[in-house]
Amino acid sequence: MASPLLTLPGAVAGPAGTADHYGEPVAEQRMLEQGRAIVDLSDRGVVTVTGPDRLSWIDSLTSQAVATLEAGGSAETLLLDPQGRLEHSIRLIDDGVTTWMLVDAAQAAPLAAWFDRMRFMMRVEVANVSAEWATLGQLLPADAALLVEPAAPNGQPLLWRDPWVAVRDGGWQYAAAEGHPAAGYAAVELLVPRSELPALAERVRSGEVAVAGALALEALRVAAWRPRLNDADERSIPHELDWLRSAVHLSKGCYRGQETVAKVHNLGHPPRRLVMLHLDGSASVLPEPGSAVLAGDVEVGRLTSSARHHELGPIGLAVVKRSLDEAAPLTVPAVVRDAEGSPTDEVVPVAAAQQTIVPPTAGATAGVPRIPRLGAVRR
Repeated sequence: MASPLLTLPGAVAGPAGTADHYGEPVAEQRMLEQGRAIVDLSDRGVVTVTGPDRLSWIDSLTSQAVATLEAGGSAETLLLDPQGRLEHSIRLIDDGVTTWMLVDAAQAAPLAAWFDRMRFMMRVEVANVSAEWATLGQLLPADAALLVEPAAPNGQPLLWRDPWVAVRDGGWQYAAAEGHPAAGYAAVELLVPRSELPALAERVRSGEVAVAGALALEALRVAAWRPRLNDADERSIPHELDWLRSAVHLSKGCYRGQETVAKVHNLGHPPRRLVMLHLDGSASVLPEPGSAVLAGDVEVGRLTSSARHHELGPIGLAVVKRSLDEAAPLTVPAVVRDAEGSPTDEVVPVAAAQQTIVPPTAGATAGVPRIPRLGAVRR
């Protein structure tokens, strides 16, 4: 369903039914970074869990410690499969009565169905309320204020504060702490009744509220090294994306996939690692997510996100082999599009320089020495 904010002047629709931009993507990005614009995220989904056991139940199933989350608090957690691979990323708000799960649109129905099957004797109720509630986004630096008032059906504002700005209690950061760009990514998401979106569009038309497109938020997210579920595939584990930083509590106890999380973190190394790519912009083409990352003629990974940043230029996130030389020159094939935006048969190689996020040495934090194989000769 198309968003009412797509009726605004200059709106260019994206594939999800919200605006990619409103005619000035660079200016929108700067306004968003300064906390002076909102982003329409109404294409995303919302799942609710009610009942007195809701927080302890979610805590027992997912990667973050949320059993004692206070009313008005927010958190991020991951649902893993039994082998520790990523299945769902979940942004949580609890208002003292209901836990609200903010997720990507495609996640809402399967996530609600899975949680509903796991209720057993727990005093909880699960519902997919995506049709009734819409998500809006904003960046909230210290000198900025919320531009739209979030709903508060139970007396607490439905406001999610992105924990990516700092390492959470019980979490772990593999990226170098010095110069980490997350400190400037003070993102929030808020919920409003979907029925209020037409009135919000009128506020934008009148100049009361400024709006930025989804491409602006994507560029700032990539520059902050902030993972989303679209950066993962069916083999991804949280360590590869440095997601232990905000969404995993390493000492909270058992949950699905916990054995893999602990084993890789303490004893092993993640088989792949996240890097940021600085892409050559001279050809004026931007490689698309899913494109191969090449070292010479050898595929060493996949581009998972790409964007044009107002200061850094063309950038992307990629997941590459752990063994890849951190200084290796890379290329990413990009499809050339015509004036109407349709892909052509022309493909050009775009040079890429990697900036390490997850280093090849990530993991093995327990420092257990390797035991020589039986019969091995010591030298």
